[in-house]
Amino acid sequence: MSDYIQNLFADRIGGKTFGLGTVLYKFEKIKRARRAAEKEHPETPIIDMGVGEPDWMADSTAVERLYAEAKKRENRGYSDNGILPFQEAAANYMQTVFGVHGLNPQTEICHSIGSKPALAMIPQAFINPGDVAIVTVPGYGVLATMTKFLGGEVYQLPLLPENDFLPDLDSVPADIAKRAKLFYMNYPNNPTGAVATPEFFRKVIDFAKKNEIIVISDAAYAALTFDGYAPLSFLSIPGAKEVGVEIQSLSKAFNMTGWRLGFVAGNEKVVKGFACVKDNNDSGQFKAIQYAGVQALSTPSITERTVAKYSRRHNLLVKALSEVGFKVKKPKGSFYLYAQAPKGIEGGATFNTAEDFSQWLIREKQISTVPWDDAGHFIRFSVTFMADTEAAEIALMDEIKRRLSDAKFVW
Repeated sequence: MSDYIQNLFADRIGGKTFGLGTVLYKFEKIKRARRAAEKEHPETPIIDMGVGEPDWMADSTAVERLYAEAKKRENRGYSDNGILPFQEAAANYMQTVFGVHGLNPQTEICHSIGSKPALAMIPQAFINPGDVAIVTVPGYGVLATMTKFLGGEVYQLPLLPENDFLPDLDSVPADIAKRAKLFYMNYPNNPTGAVATPEFFRKVIDFAKKNEIIVISDAAYAALTFDGYAPLSFLSIPGAKEVGVEIQSLSKAFNMTGWRLGFVAGNEKVVKGFACVKDNNDSGQFKAIQYAGVQALSTPSITERTVAKYSRRHNLLVKALSEVGFKVKKPKGSFYLYAQAPKGIEGGATFNTAEDFSQWLIREKQISTVPWDDAGHFIRFSVTFMADTEAAEIALMDEIKRRLSDAKFVW
């Protein structure tokens, strides 16, 4: 019997050649390199600095609220586009933490099963074939991928150190701006750790109004800021709600990654469009999880404790890497440290890309990172590594320095 199914895959994921290619994506390369390193050096544990999810459990108060709500008969059914108590808690959270006043819980907020599905669904409400989405790179690619799936085009704006990793909006060609419907940004940024400023957000609003573009602000890391830099929401800037929405996530700020809970807030029409698409994609997150989200959103001290940990770990990591030759500085937000990749090792290996260096790190030094070659050559370290005490954190930094002490990097 012929395998006719191979001929039926949609062109958007590869058509007849789906699954037959030999090209490996970087995360698969990382996984394979890790397996090889573990096999070659079973005596040396991998130091995983690449994981992009919190190492702490969700707060016990959220867990207890989940347990209590899961036992209630009235919470057993579909929640569709969400429950009002969660939407109200989200509005209060935006006001308390970010100073965003006046969000209507019923019309300007809609929950999502994590921020990733929201980023995938919003293009479905706005992108037609030939439309453009402007995205920043390096970055989280879901909105761009979905735009291409829908027959749209993606225009990439590089994030460069000379611009403090903020995109140059003035560089967008007029014809691109005219065809663009969506502009995606993410601050604090993954992977650079950069933060936005009110001045930049005001420029984004002017750019959106001038070109009639919808702004999608991915704020997954918005509450994770350090050293006097206050959490900043795009929606806190006058005029922002006229041009776009912000996507908030409980994954990072509240250590609830696997719980899959977030929300879209802002422009009523954009929220309504998202809710329409969402209603045709899912039947809502479990009500008990949403009530646990209410508990978390009402307890900002959870995030404050988490921020203190990440700030401390950033200090340790920056010091350790600097001592072995890296040119790094502490970011103002997120749990990522973005570091320039060296060109090679004196008298040894050469690295043409960040991916080359990342592969060397894991195979030769058993340190796992994530490479980015979209706009320069950088690797991303994450401070979400497993360490249960401050003493364990210090010991891990000492081990990183020990493993890298014999490498003289060429920059």
